[in-house]
Amino acid sequence: MPALNESASVASVIAQVKRALPDGDLLVVDDGSVDDTAQLARAAGAEVARLSVNLGVGGAMRTGFRYAAARGYDVVVQVDADGQHDPDELDALLRGLDDADIVIGSRFAGKGAYKASGPRKYAMVVLSLVFSRLAKTKLTDVTSGFKAMGPRAIRLFAGYYPAEYLGDTVESLVMAIRAKLTIKEIPVIMRERAGGTPSHSPVKSAVYLGRAGLALLLALVRRRPAVDSSDSA
Repeated sequence: MPALNESASVASVIAQVKRALPDGDLLVVDDGSVDDTAQLARAAGAEVARLSVNLGVGGAMRTGFRYAAARGYDVVVQVDADGQHDPDELDALLRGLDDADIVIGSRFAGKGAYKASGPRKYAMVVLSLVFSRLAKTKLTDVTSGFKAMGPRAIRLFAGYYPAEYLGDTVESLVMAIRAKLTIKEIPVIMRERAGGTPSHSPVKSAVYLGRAGLALLLALVRRRPAVDSSDSA
């Protein structure tokens, strides 16, 4: 659970995740928060890794994957700390790993009434078309941060996980496709933020389409060191 200044919601989200996955372990990666996120997360029963500076979601997830790989976990689920991701959907995400390496919870696959607008909507449409062709399966929400990942994905992302703008979604999916991981999505309901400040302001939304396209282009042309994501240890 990457978290940046989510003191208003983190404890509640942890409680919900624990109810949904009572046998799971929960790590909150405090991404350089200046509020009480880390203390509240620890008091709510989560393990906490504190980053001294804000690295972004990609940097926080890199920490989480290395934590998971070092401890031999077979499954990692990413849940945002702002309350938008409904922990009641976690069971469906986990079931999806029966025939996939990465399962994406999609806001646009027919469940719920979530709608994007403006430049963000167009960016999502273009990205979905491109990634559906690359992955050879229909993907409607490639920027979703609500995901479940199996052992091959954990090994891949523990070796390297991009921290640049949209790297945690766009570039990581390009990496997974190049590594021949199986990706699929399932419909989920996304909720409104339970607290905190949205990461995208209206000004940022205005340039989202161009930056998303640039992130995709860089991901497609950038070469990364080979990482073994096979089933062998």
